[in-house]
Amino acid sequence: MAIQYAIGIDYGTESGRALLVNLSNGEEVATHVTSYPHGVIDEELPESGVKLEYDWALQHPADYIEVLKRSVPAVMKESGIDPADVIGIGIDFTACTMLPIDETGTPLCFKPELRELPHSWPKLWKHHAAQDEANLINEIAYERGEAFLPRYGGKISSEWMLAKVWQVLNEAPDLYNRTDRFVEAGDWIIAQMTGSLVRNSCAAGYKSMWHKRDGYPDKDFFGALDPRLTNLTETKLRGDVLPLGTKAGELTAGMAELMGLRPGIAVAVGNVDAHAAVPAVGVTAPGKLVMAMGTSICHMLLGTEEKLVEGMCGVVEDGIIPGFLGYEAGQTAVGDIFAWYVEQAVPAYVTEAARAEGVSVHEWLEKRAAAYRPGQSGLLALDWWNGNRSVLVDTNLTGLILGCTLLTKPEEIYRALLEATAFGTRKIIDTFHSSGVEVHELYACGGLPQRNRLLMQIYADVTNREIRIAASTQTPALGAAMFGAVAAGSAQGGYDSIVEAAGKMARVREETFQPIPENVAVYEKLYEEYSRLHDYFGRGGSDVMKRLKAIKESPQ
Repeated sequence: MAIQYAIGIDYGTESGRALLVNLSNGEEVATHVTSYPHGVIDEELPESGVKLEYDWALQHPADYIEVLKRSVPAVMKESGIDPADVIGIGIDFTACTMLPIDETGTPLCFKPELRELPHSWPKLWKHHAAQDEANLINEIAYERGEAFLPRYGGKISSEWMLAKVWQVLNEAPDLYNRTDRFVEAGDWIIAQMTGSLVRNSCAAGYKSMWHKRDGYPDKDFFGALDPRLTNLTETKLRGDVLPLGTKAGELTAGMAELMGLRPGIAVAVGNVDAHAAVPAVGVTAPGKLVMAMGTSICHMLLGTEEKLVEGMCGVVEDGIIPGFLGYEAGQTAVGDIFAWYVEQAVPAYVTEAARAEGVSVHEWLEKRAAAYRPGQSGLLALDWWNGNRSVLVDTNLTGLILGCTLLTKPEEIYRALLEATAFGTRKIIDTFHSSGVEVHELYACGGLPQRNRLLMQIYADVTNREIRIAASTQTPALGAAMFGAVAAGSAQGGYDSIVEAAGKMARVREETFQPIPENVAVYEKLYEEYSRLHDYFGRGGSDVMKRLKAIKESPQ
């Protein structure tokens, strides 16, 4: 029997990638990355040049199609395999990336008369301009004692669907009325491939407050927010919600021609990018925290009981692996913080020295930072360069570095930033534990674990836990391909469950990162100081960060 393959397509913040996978053993046969031609739209709209306000982050839907057009044919060409041997396709997507569409499924930003309106464009996950709406949602839900609120750690994020939808209604009511549906961009791209628009249970559960047993919150709650939102879930959020691994439909003839595949291939319902990585590292049981580490970190954990955990992004039944409750937490900036420092704050001599040595600035700093012992720099930082997702759920918090002197060196600051993100993860783990959701092992995937050994050792020392690293450099895409194989089913050469697929296709490296006892002892002391700063600036001891931000945003 011929070897069967699936394609996983990973839609990230700035690019999309396709991965062709051998279903018998998880071998990654070919991969290709397409950078989004329009990138992240956060200053002005394409073509029109309309300026965007602070905290906006948009994308161009045409870029999503470009990934299918470029990357899928590229992996097929590189591999040389027969398209007849590809039996399934799965995708993962950043979420909540919210897209307004009309009755035909056309994005409103494609319409000439609407393209100059910022609210007609997809709002990327890190669009934070709906914080006012999020604050009101949380206030009203708390006052009403809404049962759904504790499932999300007591706070709904400005990154999620409802806050973004309400922002459109408040700021562009005419455009809101012209919107037939607000959909996740991941569900929209599946609809382009299959001709069928369905919502995936992962994004619906974590980002749209949908519950497997209870559905969405009731009409009274939406009406209490705004009478115009009373029928939102029956109108602009309508649509079937299907579980992960379900077949959304089959690849249409038109899209098959565009992608260089055969029509009729099984296409799985969409998934959230980080969540797709969990089965790809072989985690299909509780007690193992998966960290999808890149520009940000998404922390995912399986459980058997629904526990209420402060500041979590959500607990969703079947949200990650069918048969388990899936917990999600997150840090909104990790790799982005390191990139900020390298691009905006290192002195020129560092850049020149790195160039002379033939290494990147990150590598130059990592090498020198690794020579320091924990605590030797005298520095401590808070990792809030892009706000705090867990456990404080407050996008108005900002970064802080404490302890600088005239002798402080760039590599010391770099190490302090690495440590700050590890302390943020430790805070999340401690919160899980105190709520009765145990974490025994850590698994890491994404670009950062593959590139920065010092970072992973710091995480092992700060959390005092062993860390296993994904063998794949494209873990979400691998997981997406697994779900594509499940959508096809064993009758077509795929699998009948994601657990079965993970048993055959998931891989981690043999080498692990073990905590070093003497480092653990020092980091315990530093973590205590981090926690004091965390609570002082994050829980009302001082609102100076918010006051500074308000002054920054006020008209001069």
